[in-house]
Amino acid sequence: MQKNIRNFSIIAHIDHGKSTLADRLISECGAISDREMSSQVMDTMDIEKERGITIKAQSVRLNYEENGKKYIINLIDTPGHVDFSYEVSKSLGSCEGVLLVVDASQGVEAQTIANVYVALEHDLEIIPVINKIDLPAADPQKVKNEIEHTIGLDCEHVLEVSAKSGIGIKELLHAIIEKIPPPKGDKNKPLKALIYDSWFDNYLGALALVRVFDGELKKGKEILVVSTKKKHEVLSLKYPHPLKQIKTDTIKTGEIGIVVLGLKNIGDVKVGDMITDAKNPTKDIIQGLQEAKAFVFAGIYPIETDKFEDLRDALDKLKLNDSSISYEPETSAALGFGFRIGFLGLLHMEVVKERLEREFNIDLIATAPTVVYRVKKTDGQTVQIQNPSELPPVNKIEKVYEPYVKATIVTPTEFLGNIITLLNNKRGIQKNMDYITTDRVLLEYLLPMNEIIMDFYDKLKSSTKGYASFDYEPVGYEEGDLVKLDVRVANEIVDALSIIVPKDKAMSKGRELVKAMKELVPRQLFEVAIQASIGNKIIARETVKSMGKNVTAKCYGGDITRKRKLLEKQKAGKKRMKSIGKVQLPQEAFLSVLKID
Repeated sequence: MQKNIRNFSIIAHIDHGKSTLADRLISECGAISDREMSSQVMDTMDIEKERGITIKAQSVRLNYEENGKKYIINLIDTPGHVDFSYEVSKSLGSCEGVLLVVDASQGVEAQTIANVYVALEHDLEIIPVINKIDLPAADPQKVKNEIEHTIGLDCEHVLEVSAKSGIGIKELLHAIIEKIPPPKGDKNKPLKALIYDSWFDNYLGALALVRVFDGELKKGKEILVVSTKKKHEVLSLKYPHPLKQIKTDTIKTGEIGIVVLGLKNIGDVKVGDMITDAKNPTKDIIQGLQEAKAFVFAGIYPIETDKFEDLRDALDKLKLNDSSISYEPETSAALGFGFRIGFLGLLHMEVVKERLEREFNIDLIATAPTVVYRVKKTDGQTVQIQNPSELPPVNKIEKVYEPYVKATIVTPTEFLGNIITLLNNKRGIQKNMDYITTDRVLLEYLLPMNEIIMDFYDKLKSSTKGYASFDYEPVGYEEGDLVKLDVRVANEIVDALSIIVPKDKAMSKGRELVKAMKELVPRQLFEVAIQASIGNKIIARETVKSMGKNVTAKCYGGDITRKRKLLEKQKAGKKRMKSIGKVQLPQEAFLSVLKID
């Protein structure tokens, strides 16, 4: 029955215990036996288990009985890291309520606040839950005050639980059934369902995870995908489950399920698309999900150049599973054929590269990440630049605009000085400073996106012993005094190493970059000059000394002129090599750009 269905998500800052709470709810509802249960059971990728983070939002259907009534609970566990906030927003579009989980020892963090705003945009019922109350450092009362002060939620009847030991889980399930409204929708209306996730299965083809808003999905029925206007037959239907998907013949109004259409063409099921009845289509179109905007761009190239087509196929399949990536082919004089890929952040970039290497068995090389710049040329034309090598010559540039973000940082007050110094070094502009409690402060800053994509998060964590939390959202473009810094190896510009930097930092960045490159470029039989330049002006240089080859080793005894003759011959040969020598750069050289301060 529709009134006994509950659809909800779990949202929280990273490491506040979402996945553990999901495990506990699954176990409490008896969906998985104790023998089959493992920690982070909803996290299905190896990389998620290894790093201890959730990357993909995962759904599970649970059966629960209370006071003799049977309920169906559809739970979606979402990621907590700022880079995967797109996963959170698309999951919330198919829920009626959320559990807002806050760590009892760490309190409200930056991502907690960001997730609440997303939930409010979707007009969802928010249930605050304080987790980890059995920790020695837990202070639930202080966290209640923080939630009331920072977020404005009433915490009089807040739920206090420990997902690890199971304290308060029964009360939490009762609150889910009492407070989260059942799904609205009319089972007699034409079918209306939203695709909110999809992935590729080697045996079944492209699969779609849908939420049915009106009508019902039946096996064997012909459906219409609204954006492509293509008709398909429903081959089979399943309910999501972390271990074994449960087959069904119908997915009713308000329910969540997996649709198998036997599609080999990956573009036919897009996240945010709508499914309706082919014979009796609905007039009521769902406002689809917004496309994710990429903030960070990097070039990804196969190490073996003949693997370019394999990389294209791999990206097509991964795009189905992670709809937030965007990509287009590009070529580099140094690296050959590859793709310029747009990511939501640095962690997202790392994860996508690792998934491509693991799941599709391709060895890849990545260039330093950059952001999208807008360039106003002297002829009045405005162009967007994703790759520094696309920047027009200096005499054709009138203005360069760079993207800015609004950064929210929550930190203990003892580290305030360190953070303000760091933000000032990163060209930050303070907008707001609010003391949540006497010993925790919330900072709002405007920062150039370029400054945070390199190593900002690592520096923030190290300067605050790991206690600060960070979240950001884009706010538009501002004019900047920027130049392109090129790196030349043996007099050749390596286009994959070009970066765009503020003019006043160009000299120091150039020096540091050539210094870092000197350590990484392998020694050759000839001297290799590594230079940093702005346009044609060389601003820094380091030299990799040549490798000595002992050409006189075969001379034993005899006249000194024999040795001298060989050494002269070697000298002439080295001169010739220098003019035609090619240098092989290792993968680390392309990432040395990240290491410069």
